Amino acid sequence: MSFNRPALVVLGSSTFFYVTAETLPVGLLPQISAGLHVTEAQVGLLLTSYAVVAALSTIPLTALTMRVPRHTLIAATVAIFAVSQAAATFAPTFAVLASARLLCALAHGVFWSVIGPIIARLAPPDQIGRATAMTFLGNSLAIVLGVPIGTALGQWLGWRVAVGSMAVGGVVCVALLLAVLPELPPLPRDMATRSGQQLRNAVRIMRDPRVARLCAVTAVLVIGHFAAYTYIAPLVRRDAGLDGAALSVLLLGYGAVGLLSNFVVGRYVDRHPGPVLLVLLSVHAASVALLAPVLGAVPTVLAALLWGGAFTAIPVFLGAAPMRVAPTARDAASAVYVVAFQIGIGGGAFVGERFVTAGGLGALPLLAALFAVAAGILVATSRTVFPFRISADDHHRVSAEAAAPH
Repeated sequence: MSFNRPALVVLGSSTFFYVTAETLPVGLLPQISAGLHVTEAQVGLLLTSYAVVAALSTIPLTALTMRVPRHTLIAATVAIFAVSQAAATFAPTFAVLASARLLCALAHGVFWSVIGPIIARLAPPDQIGRATAMTFLGNSLAIVLGVPIGTALGQWLGWRVAVGSMAVGGVVCVALLLAVLPELPPLPRDMATRSGQQLRNAVRIMRDPRVARLCAVTAVLVIGHFAAYTYIAPLVRRDAGLDGAALSVLLLGYGAVGLLSNFVVGRYVDRHPGPVLLVLLSVHAASVALLAPVLGAVPTVLAALLWGGAFTAIPVFLGAAPMRVAPTARDAASAVYVVAFQIGIGGGAFVGERFVTAGGLGALPLLAALFAVAAGILVATSRTVFPFRISADDHHRVSAEAAAPH
């Protein structure tokens, strides 16, 4: 079996638009704030409300859609994304904008829950991690190109144009998904199980110590990251005086280094996930901590670039783990992982908003560093989740378990 590269590329393109749209308010805080007459802290809460809805809806909606063919389901989630972005483009008030994003959040959890198992069905057993890394280049490109270009476009032509471009991209992705994805019917065990049982399976999978460890690492790390990243615009404005076009260039550099690190470490996802993830977490913690004091333009830019390089590659290792630790319940494990990630995003954005409102902007980088260290300790003590070495035999054993009827 070889890679289905066209399908992986289109899936990666879909992740590009999903990630760009979800995090675009980070770069357009001032524009949305001024345009809809709300505070920057309130705009930051767009990420919190989005994440809360995604977290609450992921498991039940994933369970209810288990019998839907996977190629149809993934296209439907991207279609809902496109509709929601179109509605956000013309939102007359902040409440309407938030409501449009919440519609997207309902599809978000299902999209990210099924994409991992879909990737696993499009790649050889011993190269699922590599295929995940290839697809998740879309995530990195969202940070490299999507957010900075969207930020620049929003500053130039208005934030509505930037959001509207997301709707157009979503429509194109739906058409391509329908054209290139092979038929992916539900697996026999999914067809034989009612949605209520699937819901119970998703809840039960959280009791698996390995899945629980993965979720703990994810939530802890992402809470800290998004507490600081949601407010990167005011942080670099305070530390380095960067704003407007300079902010767009910094975000471009942040993502570019992330794309490079994604490419470099992607080859190790299937072989040495543990040690590489620990290195990334160490760099992440050190670099974000450097943003706490006001050190000037050059140190701030260098720290931000290292931060981008470390964090952007981390979700590749986290996203591949459910396929490995729960081979007989990949959809359920992926759904639970997505919930943990959304809890991290929502919790981080909320914590960040509380700190910013209380005048504690400068404390956010230290908080992010502390949470990264805690995540590193969890990874180091979770060898069954993030092994230091994985052999080809291990990959084939996991693949055999996934293929066996249950």
